[in-house]
Amino acid sequence: MKKLLFVYNSNAGKGSLKNQLGDIIDIFTKGGYEVTAYPTQARLDCYEKIKDCAHKFDLVVSSGGDGTLSESIKGMMSSEVKTPLGYIPAGTVNDFANSMDIPKNMLQAAENIMQGAPFAYDVGSFNGDYFCYVAAFGAFTEVSYETPQSTKNIFGHLAYLMEAVKRIKTLEAYDITVEHDGETYRDDFILGLVSNTVSVAGLSNLVSKGVLFDDGLFEVTLVKMPNSPLELSSIINCILTKNLTSKYFYTFKTSHVRFTSDHEIAWTLDGESGGAYTVSVIENHKQAVKIIVRNDNTGTDSVQSGE
Repeated sequence: MKKLLFVYNSNAGKGSLKNQLGDIIDIFTKGGYEVTAYPTQARLDCYEKIKDCAHKFDLVVSSGGDGTLSESIKGMMSSEVKTPLGYIPAGTVNDFANSMDIPKNMLQAAENIMQGAPFAYDVGSFNGDYFCYVAAFGAFTEVSYETPQSTKNIFGHLAYLMEAVKRIKTLEAYDITVEHDGETYRDDFILGLVSNTVSVAGLSNLVSKGVLFDDGLFEVTLVKMPNSPLELSSIINCILTKNLTSKYFYTFKTSHVRFTSDHEIAWTLDGESGGAYTVSVIENHKQAVKIIVRNDNTGTDSVQSGE
């Protein structure tokens, strides 16, 4: 019998996974797997378990929020094995699940893992640390990991917006030199995203069109510091209308980008604190992890943003 490692965060989202755990394991068993279930106990527990044990299993499945998924990706990359990874979303926002069209219904997501096929997904590295779908700095990027879990559970997406509104008056300019693909430029930015997703914190407005998850390229969006309240209003309007071509934005695709600043800049990786650095190097590892998706989503042309 094939072996499946199921690593899950029972506290993710509203804790609804606890009530469906037995049914999920039953789906895996009926799919022909001997299941080893492991509930995470602390931060990075998922990463450690997968890193140490993935080589012993035919399939690894994780369940939780985007933080759990990020740890799963790190674990798979660190294990250096090509075992496929399935994901059951159980968090508040689930950016990755939205991008990959993974059902929010946990039982349906489990069924899809049993019936699906592997898709070779691009993975990012940030100063040597792996991330799944976004590295970010600046305005509001700390919101996702500083918003209390209890507030997320009650208010969902609204929790992030509530925290962001509190911080509008504390915008900070970051003097950064950006280098990619032979180009170099320096400017003051309030926000930067290096992503492989169609949404960040549940919002798609800051991600450029035509995202491909296996092309070896990130979508980069940099927002310039406004010089007046009127310019800030214009920037907000551009974001709301998804007009990222105005003079307030830098947007490009790249497989490698370097950010340099005289002062340390705090980053988030997949919504979790990623540390503060004066030099940050981000690279795309093309098609590095095999993610199980629905059979109708396994082609390069179909697993993409049509926005």
